[in-house]
Amino acid sequence: MTTATQAPATRPAPAEPAPAHRTAALRTLLRNRLAVAALAFLALVVLCALLAPLISPADPNAQNLLERLQPPAWQHGGSTAHLLGTDQLGRDLLSRVIHGTRVSLLVGAGAALLAGVIGTVVGLASGYFGGVVDRVLMRIADVQLAFPAILLALAIVGFLGSGLWYVILVLGVTGWVSYARVVRSEVLSLRSRDFITEARAIGVGDAVIMRRHLLPNVMAPLATIGTLHVAAAIVAEASLSYLGLGVPKETVTWGSMLADGQLYLGTAWWVAVFPGVALMLTSLAVNITGDALRDVADPKAYRR
Repeated sequence: MTTATQAPATRPAPAEPAPAHRTAALRTLLRNRLAVAALAFLALVVLCALLAPLISPADPNAQNLLERLQPPAWQHGGSTAHLLGTDQLGRDLLSRVIHGTRVSLLVGAGAALLAGVIGTVVGLASGYFGGVVDRVLMRIADVQLAFPAILLALAIVGFLGSGLWYVILVLGVTGWVSYARVVRSEVLSLRSRDFITEARAIGVGDAVIMRRHLLPNVMAPLATIGTLHVAAAIVAEASLSYLGLGVPKETVTWGSMLADGQLYLGTAWWVAVFPGVALMLTSLAVNITGDALRDVADPKAYRR
């Protein structure tokens, strides 16, 4: 009887890898030069978002029609006062691209966090309890998957109205299914393990088992999905802003800059190209980082 009561204490769910495995995982990450470059670029983007008011050369919303559609500084007619040129209202493009990082990162991180919380709760409950709970929750997930995510987001935003927090709410509520499915799959493989069975045998409650024994074991795949979802949320926010249903026009976003520049692609390509490049590179860097985290989270990647 003494051995049974001590079993959960001697074989708990591993909340995190052993120090040696963490070191090996870090070495695996650092050997991936593409991932290191992506992380460096993301660090630069985060710094731009945090220090935007300090490093922007001008007010992103300051208009000067006398300087409208100026080309970048390296082209004929350009000026060093506007390194990336100006848009149709004479606003400095470099300042607008820098300030656009704030909305993109906030929406991406906020939507991924909200979707992760919802999906984790649903996945834990579905996988742990099974039966009717599992069937009901997974059918709800199937119904949501039947609707294209962007159309569902458009419908909700059209009903609630535009706004930064509405966009985060919509993208979070429409993105939880992938989290729930992955967590459910992990929990289904864990709930019959010895440390779960022994915890139940000594009377540990379901909530404690899910919080202390199951949740730590699903954090690695959750981190990977969350990283990839950040990129998807950034692109989705840009799509909504491009269609005029995202963040209000007075707030600088890459999507609204793309919408403004589409009419000038033939005469002033820089108005749309620079925010588009910023959006593409940020999404690409986040996706590369997510792939690298997935490789590191896989024990086979660093236990060779």
